[in-house]
Amino acid sequence: MLKEKWEQWMRILRNDIGIDLGTANMLVYVRGKGIILNEPSVVAVNKKTGQVVAIGSEAKDMLGRTPPHIMAVRPIVEGVVSDFEVTEEMLRYLLSKTQIISKKILRPRVIVGVPSGITNVETRAVRDATKNAGAGEVYIIEEPMAAAIGMHLPISKPLGSMVIDVGGGTADIAVISLGGVISSKNIHIAGDKLNDDIATYIRSEFKIIIGEKTAENIKVNITALLSGETSLETKARGRDLITGLPREVVVTDSDIREAISHSIERLVEATKEVLEITPPEVLSDIMRRGIYLAGGGALINGFAEILEEEVKISVYLADDPLTCMVRGAGIILEKLEDFKDVLIPDENDVSNKTR
Repeated sequence: MLKEKWEQWMRILRNDIGIDLGTANMLVYVRGKGIILNEPSVVAVNKKTGQVVAIGSEAKDMLGRTPPHIMAVRPIVEGVVSDFEVTEEMLRYLLSKTQIISKKILRPRVIVGVPSGITNVETRAVRDATKNAGAGEVYIIEEPMAAAIGMHLPISKPLGSMVIDVGGGTADIAVISLGGVISSKNIHIAGDKLNDDIATYIRSEFKIIIGEKTAENIKVNITALLSGETSLETKARGRDLITGLPREVVVTDSDIREAISHSIERLVEATKEVLEITPPEVLSDIMRRGIYLAGGGALINGFAEILEEEVKISVYLADDPLTCMVRGAGIILEKLEDFKDVLIPDENDVSNKTR
């Protein structure tokens, strides 16, 4: 009874926040409000003063367009913190946004998603940056586990579930049962790698240099891993390698298929490698129930069909795959005690208990 009363008071006095701190996008869930923020994980910094100029969409618009003294950076690279101070500023911005929406007295309780298999040092960096940004309690969860919870998969039952979370910097492939990860693989082939593949291909084949945003727009607009009856095409504008002058070329979906084919093959191979090390009984569950796709990369046209053809297992795309992870964090916040076992333990708490 007292515990329930205490929990009710805490809900009134503090925000409970779930954060998907992705390489490409940052999403924020607030209990009682839902997803309140979905912006690019980009920060613009003035190198002369060290001050943050812009965060999110405004900063992304500056990519490739800044003067020498302003630097637009992605503080999260391949799912982990690459610039601690800038990440801290980004988190402070996210937490301040939640305070504006629902003002609370106490510091918020925050759950942050991280890629599976990251090191203790990398986990500690996320935890410390979040606390320094203004959080009270900080909990860390592996992204494929949070995505599985967000898709309402039976993760706590003796039943195998396979989740592939294709984000901006990494693809997380995990097999989950009884609240734990049985087998997994984290590879650095995701949205950003496909952008690089497209830029490299256009440089090689068309002899023009395009920017990161142009490559991403091409990927979003015309990528189709299965050839259709009609060809998709778009214009790519950049700098001619020979003359140094501006030039425009027409790029088709067949060009993009060729550009990203190796990365897609590697993603399929990684999935097969995880299946190969999965226990037979769990593999039987996956064959019966299928593979679930989450993350922005899951939206690549034809990826689910190609994966299904290669592994001979049904593949299902999550409802709104971009928000699976942060929705999972929201579910955990509602019943934190029930999900304590799926969270990555805090080293400090563990060391204190063992003394």
